[in-house]
Amino acid sequence: METYEVGLVPGPVSVPSELRAAYQINYGSSDLEEEFFKLYQRCESHLGRILATQNRVVIHSGEGMIALWGALKSALRPGDRVLAVANGVFGYGIGDMARQLGMEVEVVGFGYDNVPDPQQVRESAGRFRPRLVTAVHCETPSGTLTPLKEIGEICQEFDALFYVDFVSSGGGVEVRVDDWHIDLGLLGSQKVLSLPPDLAMVTVSERGWSAIEEVGYVGYDALAPWRTGVRDRHLPYTHNWHAIAGLNLATELILQEGLATVFQRHTDVAADCRSQLQAMSVELFPVREDICSPTVTAAKVPDGWSWAELDQALRARGMVVGGSYGPLADKVFRIGHMGSQARRDLVGRGMEILEEVLKRD
Repeated sequence: METYEVGLVPGPVSVPSELRAAYQINYGSSDLEEEFFKLYQRCESHLGRILATQNRVVIHSGEGMIALWGALKSALRPGDRVLAVANGVFGYGIGDMARQLGMEVEVVGFGYDNVPDPQQVRESAGRFRPRLVTAVHCETPSGTLTPLKEIGEICQEFDALFYVDFVSSGGGVEVRVDDWHIDLGLLGSQKVLSLPPDLAMVTVSERGWSAIEEVGYVGYDALAPWRTGVRDRHLPYTHNWHAIAGLNLATELILQEGLATVFQRHTDVAADCRSQLQAMSVELFPVREDICSPTVTAAKVPDGWSWAELDQALRARGMVVGGSYGPLADKVFRIGHMGSQARRDLVGRGMEILEEVLKRD
């Protein structure tokens, strides 16, 4: 199925027509044209406002995972200590990534239906003394939202870099990079920004740049060339001008609507979604609504259904949602109400279809 009447997948989300239009222009070479570099800098400025940071923002050409891998490789050497704060598939997965890169990793885990306890993180950091601490703001596979401020303060206390994945929250939920002491903040274009999966962004603090310079990693996903690349008009590869044009428009739309309004829209749609699920006796995952993300809702596959059966029945009615991963696979399904999909009418229609399906004889 190529398109869906009711698309509620938690990323890549539906790309609105006005953003798709940015990809139809026959741009020149990003290597040669001053216009491109000015557009890039405008996007960087917009992202700084959205993410509440004065830090530089690297905008990679590539899907969001390039940011996750590139930031680890750029700021760490094999043998460096990494404390992975994990309360979901991606939190544990980032620990696995660091381990595969040769880092010494300790995981402080909180299962899949909770958020981290700062005191446990502090105790682990004090004993382990990590070079870098990782955390995930929105755990999309389980629908949780992690408070980050205290973890950032712990990183400052123990002189550890703070690496945060806010791929599924940035732009739809308040993210305060500077106030939360985030040294490496990771974002993808295919979530709240409502673009195709062709850009990955990294906010980099001065502490982050110092570590990057010390490590000296060289590779396609390296962050080092971006510290002066735009200023010097010399990027490490030919950039995706079409995607940057889309990003410029996407960030402008968010800023024009107003950050407070955007955040409230996501909160309101999420609340509607959850209340309607509960009215159908569909159990939320996690049960605690106070830790649920405004950008995605996870729920347990209802009794009497398999995920495959539910997915097929919804698709037959033109609605597509997401399954989940890891230990939650086939147990949890997810509704993406982020970016272009954070609309009461769309989610309301989705809930109507779900209710019709669940009333099968």
